[in-house]
Amino acid sequence: MHNSFGLQNGTSQPGESRQRAVHVLIGSTGLKICGAGQRLEEKHGVKARRQWHKLHLAVDADTGEILAEVLTDQSISDISQLEALLEQIDIPITSFTGDGAYDSDETYQAARRHSTVASIIIPPRMRKPQNKHHGPSDQRNWHTNAIAHHGRMRWQSITGYGRRAKAETSMGRYKSIIGNRLRSRKLANQKTEVILGCRILNRMLNRARPNSVRVTETTA
Repeated sequence: MHNSFGLQNGTSQPGESRQRAVHVLIGSTGLKICGAGQRLEEKHGVKARRQWHKLHLAVDADTGEILAEVLTDQSISDISQLEALLEQIDIPITSFTGDGAYDSDETYQAARRHSTVASIIIPPRMRKPQNKHHGPSDQRNWHTNAIAHHGRMRWQSITGYGRRAKAETSMGRYKSIIGNRLRSRKLANQKTEVILGCRILNRMLNRARPNSVRVTETTA
């Protein structure tokens, strides 16, 4: 998917080849919009209503690399953008992890359409039973039973749910390095700004990661 500037959504670099399946973490964060209201506040001290956009990210749980990004209005739900994120990931997904806000049939459907054998790790919320569940209800039922029998902390340990913190780390890294404010005025330009920001973070992450080789010492 290309934007109006010809940049393709998704943060992989040109020529980069991925062979392995990935564990995907999903999350979102808010980015401020520098508009007329904020300029008035900065210049005249006039209080203005804060406006912001929402940055949705898909992160590789093993490397912390940003795999996909979508920028939307603040009123857009996280679940509604899941399909757009997954469309940017062109390799198999081993597991999909999100917080309780993603617990819905729509999430299970989207994840299974992408990778039918993916493990879906989402803490189930209390909701009314449904006669027709389009997702892999066995997984959700297992999560519900595991939490009931072992407690949430033990469930997190069993499923590896704690890895979701890496999504929070990636969002924090974006805000601390790229910034917590969008500089462009138009949404199309802001989307390009986000794509470039994610690519910069991935480039920095890859440059800082050493290639380690295990060496076995031999005796003469």
